[in-house]
Amino acid sequence: MKIKTEEITKGDILTDVLNGLSQTPKMLPSKLFYDKKGSQLFDEICELNEYYPTRTEMQIMQNNIKEMGELLGEGTMLIELGSGSSQKIKLLLDHIPGLAGYIPIDISSEHLINSSKILREEYTHINIFPLAADYTKYFELPVIDKPFDHKAVYFPGSTIGNFTKIEARKFINRIADIAGKNGGLIIGVDLRKDKEILEAAYNDKKGITAAFNLNILNHINTELKTEFELTKFKHFAYFNKGIGRIEMHLVSTEEQDLKIDRSNFLIKKNEHIITEYSYKYTLQDFEKLAKDRFDLKRVWIDDNNLFSIQYLKVRD
Repeated sequence: MKIKTEEITKGDILTDVLNGLSQTPKMLPSKLFYDKKGSQLFDEICELNEYYPTRTEMQIMQNNIKEMGELLGEGTMLIELGSGSSQKIKLLLDHIPGLAGYIPIDISSEHLINSSKILREEYTHINIFPLAADYTKYFELPVIDKPFDHKAVYFPGSTIGNFTKIEARKFINRIADIAGKNGGLIIGVDLRKDKEILEAAYNDKKGITAAFNLNILNHINTELKTEFELTKFKHFAYFNKGIGRIEMHLVSTEEQDLKIDRSNFLIKKNEHIITEYSYKYTLQDFEKLAKDRFDLKRVWIDDNNLFSIQYLKVRD
C-alpha cells in the first residue's frame, strides 16, 4: 500500500521524553499513549459505561450527519487528524456529496496501513491518501493528483482538550493554514459538566484507563530501552476545577533512579508525572479560542449537554 510517511524517529521520542522529565512537575507527552497496545486499550475505554465522549459524539453524528455532509459539500478533500475508529469517518464518507478524497493522518504507521486497507476495500470509489505523521508538529500533505474544490479538516474526539489553551490556539491556527481558502473544520469539543461525571470517566471500575495510563511507560521502554517498572507507579486522575481540565498523572510509589540515554532522573516517592490534560470548554470559550482564524457556523450538542461537534470555516 502506498503511504506517505513523515518519519517519526526514536530521536524525536527521546527528545520529548527528556524534555518532559526535565520539567517541574515532570510530564510525558500524551501522544505516546498510542502504540498498538495503547490503541487497543483506548478502544476498550470507548466502550465503557463511564466514558461518555465516544458514544455521545457518535450519537450526535448519527442524528445530524446529513446536515454535516451538506455543509462540507461537493468537491471536499477530507483530512482526518488522528484516524482512529472507522465508525465515525464512515459516516462522513457516506454522507459528503461528491467527496473528492480522504487523507487519514496518524502517528502509528501500522494502525494507519491496516485501517486504510480496510477502507479502500469498502470505498473503492474514494481516493485515499494515508499519511503517517505526528500531526501535533509541522507536516506536509501528500501530493494530490486528483481535482478537488476545497479542504476540510476533521478532528474527532475531544483531543483538542489535550492541548493547553495557548497550544490549542496555535494548533487551530495551523489547522486553518492546512485547510486554506474556503476550508472548513469539523471538531469534537468536550463541554464543562459536573465533576462527578468527569472523574468517573477517567477512573473506570474495570481499571482500563489505569492500564492505558501505565502503558505509556511500556511504550517508552520499548522505544528507548528504558527500565520504567510499572508496578512502582499508580494511576491518578482528577478534575482541576480552577483551570477547567481533567489531569491524568502517574504517581511513583517509591523513590526511583532512572537512566535515559545519558541523563539520570530521580523520581521521588509520591512524585507525580503528568501524562495528560483534558480541557473542558464552554461554547463561548471555544469560539473565542478559534476566532482569530475561524468563524463558527454550526454547533451540534447532545440532549444532556455533555459534548459538542462544531463546524467552523476559515475566515476570508
